[in-house]
Amino acid sequence: MRLLSTLLNKLISQGTLCVIDHRGKLHTFAGQPAEPKVTIHIRDPKLYNRLVLKPDIAAAEAYMDGTLTFEDGANLLDFLTLMVMNTKNMTKHPVQNLVRRVRKSLKRLHEFNPISKSRENASHHYDLTEELYRMFLDDDMQYSCGYFINPEKDTLEEAQIAKKRRIAAKLDLKDGMSVLDIGCGWGGMGLYLAQVADVKVTGIALAKEQLRVANARAEDMKLTDRVSFEYQDYREVSQKYDRIVSVGMIEHVGAQHLDEYFRSVQKLLKPGGRAVIHSIGRQNPPGTTNAFIRKYIFPGGYSPSISEAFASVERVGLWVDDCEVWRLHYYYTIMHWRERFLAHWDDALKLYDERFCRMWEFYLTGVALGFKYGTNMNFHLILSHLRDDVPITRDFIGKNERALKKRGL
Repeated sequence: MRLLSTLLNKLISQGTLCVIDHRGKLHTFAGQPAEPKVTIHIRDPKLYNRLVLKPDIAAAEAYMDGTLTFEDGANLLDFLTLMVMNTKNMTKHPVQNLVRRVRKSLKRLHEFNPISKSRENASHHYDLTEELYRMFLDDDMQYSCGYFINPEKDTLEEAQIAKKRRIAAKLDLKDGMSVLDIGCGWGGMGLYLAQVADVKVTGIALAKEQLRVANARAEDMKLTDRVSFEYQDYREVSQKYDRIVSVGMIEHVGAQHLDEYFRSVQKLLKPGGRAVIHSIGRQNPPGTTNAFIRKYIFPGGYSPSISEAFASVERVGLWVDDCEVWRLHYYYTIMHWRERFLAHWDDALKLYDERFCRMWEFYLTGVALGFKYGTNMNFHLILSHLRDDVPITRDFIGKNERALKKRGL
């Protein structure tokens, strides 16, 4: 407990963390202000040193296994909120600095994503049963950041429709165009775009369960003549398109593959066309992926900083016609997901087990707080070959949004 106490004394500068050790002894680490106050119970003595060496993954696994529990009415959200509020103090501890350097040295290995590895990584997360995702996503199964015009009043469904509408407005679709959807998920974006205009949409993904659902939805909506979803990596596409949309995809590419990704966008985009890229990003300089997220949730994943994305776009020679940053929108989105998942906890238990449910709760809670207190955000890029392929003001976006909303889309 001594090493852990040293770490927590440096870490907790806001709020109070009370730790009951495996012998039942209480240790208190208080900052200013003293609230919020959270009490945890560490039930395994082996956990002390693990929390010092690898706090992010050790805390998650301990919660999943039941060796880290909460007392006095506290819960996981309370605990992670307190931790995220104090994250910047981690740099004050020499062990954490060493761990950070080691992880940075392994960054290229962790994010090495050739096509075969990308298929494996996509299957790990997205080939989980459809029933699980339907428990917490909106009706259209949008598994990316919604757009909250009024966070206090907007439902998750309204925010996801607003997101699709905004992306469609930026694409500025015209009848007869061809559209490539890189990382199409369960098909919601592609199906929406096919209703916006008389266009041909090809969606690609590497999760067979997602594609099964997407193609079934296209059949149910009688859109198979205009929309298709295929099992394909972006590096395997050869046909050129008038428009490219990619929502929540480059987070799976890896920093060392960003040039490859944007070069594919450049190659696949017809002259005069444009691409809209929607990604999780980070406000701070390039870093590494959280160990828990990398091991359990998104192996091979990495959310790039804006500087990394811009540098890659510069190297491949595309124009950035617009960049829009969404700061708190994903926080609101994931908190909706978290609430819905917790409400369906018993249903999730029937599909998986207690450890899985705790893992999923830790994932949703931790990521949401990263958008509220950390440096995570989302950004939109509009890309083209030439500077005048896109209007020189943003007026067209609002105009298109209003027209789509008037049509009930």
